[in-house]
Amino acid sequence: MILEFGLLGAVEVRDRGEVVEIGHVRQRSVLVALLLEDGAPVPVDRLLDRVWGERAPLRARDTLYGYVSKLRKLLGLDIERSPAGYRLEVDPSRVDLFRFRALVRQGELDEALRLWRGQALEGLESPWFDALRESLHAERAAAELDRNDVALAQNRHLELLPRLRQAVDERPHDERLAAQLMQALHRSGNDAEALRHYDTMRRRLADELGADPSKPLQDVHQRILAGEPMPVQHGPRQLPAPHPWFTGRADELKALDPSGTVVITAIGGTGGIGKTALALHWAHRNLAMFPDGQLYVNLRGFDPSAAPVPPENVLREFLEALGEQTIPAGLDARAACYRSLLAGKRMLVLLDNARSTEQVVPLLPGSDATVLVTSRLKLAGLVAAHGARSVSLDVLHPADAREFLQARLGAGRVAAEPEVVADLVSWCGGLPLALSIVAARAAMDPDFPLAVFAEELREQPLDALDAGEISTNLRAVFSWSVAALSDEAARAFALLGSTSSEDIGLAAAAALLDRPASRTRMVLRELENAHLLQQHVPGRYRMHDLVGLYAADLEADAGSRLADFYTATARAAAMTLEPHKVLREHESGYALQFADKPAAMAWFDAEHACLMTEQRSALERGAFGVAWMLGRTLNNYHLRRGRTLDDVEAWLGALRAAQALGDETDQATAHMCLGANYVELGQSALGHQHFERSLELFAQSDDHAAHGAAHRAMAWAAEFEDDLDKALEHSLAGLEKFRAAGSEIREAESLNEVGWRYACLGRYAEARTYCEEAMLLNNKLGHPEGSAATLDSLAHIAHHDGRHADAVEHYREAVALYRELDNSAEEATVLEHLGTALAAAGNAAEARVQWARALELYDEQGRTSEAAALRARI
Repeated sequence: MILEFGLLGAVEVRDRGEVVEIGHVRQRSVLVALLLEDGAPVPVDRLLDRVWGERAPLRARDTLYGYVSKLRKLLGLDIERSPAGYRLEVDPSRVDLFRFRALVRQGELDEALRLWRGQALEGLESPWFDALRESLHAERAAAELDRNDVALAQNRHLELLPRLRQAVDERPHDERLAAQLMQALHRSGNDAEALRHYDTMRRRLADELGADPSKPLQDVHQRILAGEPMPVQHGPRQLPAPHPWFTGRADELKALDPSGTVVITAIGGTGGIGKTALALHWAHRNLAMFPDGQLYVNLRGFDPSAAPVPPENVLREFLEALGEQTIPAGLDARAACYRSLLAGKRMLVLLDNARSTEQVVPLLPGSDATVLVTSRLKLAGLVAAHGARSVSLDVLHPADAREFLQARLGAGRVAAEPEVVADLVSWCGGLPLALSIVAARAAMDPDFPLAVFAEELREQPLDALDAGEISTNLRAVFSWSVAALSDEAARAFALLGSTSSEDIGLAAAAALLDRPASRTRMVLRELENAHLLQQHVPGRYRMHDLVGLYAADLEADAGSRLADFYTATARAAAMTLEPHKVLREHESGYALQFADKPAAMAWFDAEHACLMTEQRSALERGAFGVAWMLGRTLNNYHLRRGRTLDDVEAWLGALRAAQALGDETDQATAHMCLGANYVELGQSALGHQHFERSLELFAQSDDHAAHGAAHRAMAWAAEFEDDLDKALEHSLAGLEKFRAAGSEIREAESLNEVGWRYACLGRYAEARTYCEEAMLLNNKLGHPEGSAATLDSLAHIAHHDGRHADAVEHYREAVALYRELDNSAEEATVLEHLGTALAAAGNAAEARVQWARALELYDEQGRTSEAAALRARI
């Protein structure tokens, strides 16, 4: 059912235009009493009072419950019952009373008054409904009076006269209505009737109320006596024309609509984001809401040709526009006079391009008028101290950006080069000013293909975004924002432009700026306030692409501080994950340290994209030591997260760095890891080429640990390719090398891997011996990664020995350890194994739970083949 509720007349409910039966008068009363609360709960006692007053029947609560139950069944309404009372929530647009009020707020008075069908709440009887009906009729009368004012202002007095005469008969003591009738008669040339009506009104007020006519009514009388023309109440109309090609911004336009007591809205955003265009579009669309006038001023907060306009000067202009003949001296006196003139007026004040809250505050009306403020700053003081609503603008959605170009250049020209238009939209990054500049240049050269402008944007974006005037030069527009920054913030802006990553964390920014984190946060906040930087998630910051390009053009020497921070912190995180790993030292005064493995993994998660970008940048500028270390330190993180493709990229970069440095051991390590990755990705031939090159390079050294690592990687690859005998051969060789190297950690890991490969060959007794020895050594060394892997192996052996309870217990212990280590890749694998053991033990329900979690992790990690195989099994 699509229900519409009518209260402005006989109470009725309609479903797609057809009247729906809703029961007798008391049942209707219950429905209306709930509807009028607009979704708020109504306590039972209050509901009883509204429906019956003091004449509630015996067992009124039971009767009320019956009415509610019938309404639920008849109308399909979700009437909720809670300790707070009954609650009915419906769309306000489906209740005619709420539509009426919304239309009045928007100035759509004719449409609002057409909703009335007669006496409000007709047929409902109780003291509460009687009082409410009187209040609603007062709202209707006020709307009618407002409509009369609009009609008089539009010189529609002749069509208004019959309605005014009828209304005066119905409300003989309404002085505002009497004044409207007198004005209409005067403008119609019927002064005699106007004066007679005044005399009748004066006598009635004196005889019945003992009062004199109000001053506004006396003023109308005096003007008629003096033969003066009745002034048309137009008020100032200062709004500039709206932007002709405005598109999109549906959510932002909705956010500007009146809401409760909020009358001040601060529209913020970077230069060129479309703040003024949004404000003017909304203002012109809602002119009917401001029949008393609209004031506008460009405060020149960010203007290269003039200083910000003092509020005292603005007030003089506003007072003159409002018709004030004598302008007071001084800011405070002018502000007080301004507030007095705007009191009770339905006006709009648009304060464009504000520099600060201090510039705006003297220009705020005391009440009633609506204020829009635009600024490149966030104007936090206006929000905090004056209750302003903040609306921050982001870039246009690509579809809206394309619609803008189509509106500006014509559908035919845009349709002729769809791929080029997509490129233009992409390079402009949704920034309205950038789109406007491109469109203007294309409009001035209508014979040029759009591809010409797209090519310019691709090669030199900021040069292409210059249409020859200062207001259509993107560099100039951005420069006005930067010029308003403190020296420290301007330096930070340029330094941030020197980075290559899409965003930056607070700690990394502190290293880049060479400032403590607390001071860095304050400097970044200044950039945020200027809308030159966005904190898109807590503690991480980014720039719009074009703002970033402008910042990159500024001179800034960041040295190697950021690269050193990333490298030294990545080393610290990798050492936290694998404390036994030997990694070269790398110095940074800003490097972070980590309390545990989850903290290290969380840092890698947050900074992964930046680390990959920094490695690429290091290779480009010849910082090969940084490039090697970043590739090396990311390896264990990639393994734990199942990010094999990223690991390939990182190791290819590390290999290139090692080759540039001439370090054959590092080259061998890179080839070894690349071999394992390519085998996992199904590129076995390429993987074995890397393995062979790794062995060639390792053979030139007597590093037993390195040789052991190579055998270990090749054992894994052989198992992956189902060559289990070869996998066992390499595992045994690797164990021998690690024992020779005296590396107990690697020995423990290799013991488990030998046991695992025996188990894969069905030789479970030998497998168990090796794995139990591995478990003892892992426990002795306090090596949780090794313990988790060995528990997985022991569980596998127990499962195939028919010891299902032992298998389940070992798998659960392994899962718990991997979760503690934040190793989601191995956690997924072991969860699949646990599901298999549970199924074998007869616990099919829990098996499905574990498999479902494993699938979720496989999908998150992009392990499509494993996910597909598990789904097929299930």
